[in-house]
Amino acid sequence: MAVSPLAGQLASGQFAAAPIIAAAAPQGRSAAPAPESHAVAAMSWTELRAAVQDCALCGLCRGRTKTVFGSGAQDSPWMIVGEAPGAEEDARGEPFVGQAGRLLESMLGSLGLSRERDVFIANVLKCRPPGNRNPEPDEMRQCEPYLHRQIALLQPRGILVMGRFAAQTLLRTDATIASLRGRVHAYRVNGGELPMVVTYHPAYLLRNLPDKAKAWADLCLARERFGAGAPRPD
Repeated sequence: MAVSPLAGQLASGQFAAAPIIAAAAPQGRSAAPAPESHAVAAMSWTELRAAVQDCALCGLCRGRTKTVFGSGAQDSPWMIVGEAPGAEEDARGEPFVGQAGRLLESMLGSLGLSRERDVFIANVLKCRPPGNRNPEPDEMRQCEPYLHRQIALLQPRGILVMGRFAAQTLLRTDATIASLRGRVHAYRVNGGELPMVVTYHPAYLLRNLPDKAKAWADLCLARERFGAGAPRPD
């Protein structure tokens, strides 16, 4: 059987393998706030995509090349939520491209997941902040309803949250990634709950190689809780 690049790194000791962690009972419950616009909460997928494309609710619209709605199949069992588009994402209108995107694809492949078939990827912000600066509170507040509606329409088996701002937005907390990772949280939507696992952003991992082992443990936890590559139940 072919060995994936990430699994090969683990086997060679480039970073230590982390065991699959049994999913914990949901903790740190997060309730999705009511969207600021009732219109967004009632939108279809097509309407939502068009609204994001034409959005001018904050100043980021003035500097963007393309909005980044998200990518992947609508029936994907997993959803990944990142923070904001970078320069390449802004140019292509697609999330998680470039070196960080390649690392993410390698990690997903090691779990038996296909980016195109098994994962829908979106960001909290749909437009790039200038100079790749951190998102501002008002920008995240304006974009949040779009993300919450995406989750409500997709209804994935689980959500993998990558990066501090994405985690703090969905969990309504100021806690650090280090304190949020390693356990399963709950995201409330449509009268039910979706399991949610928090981990480091791939761009961070490229700068902090020792934390790849922790991220691998988080992905294994997500696989244990969400499943990997299997069709979603009806």
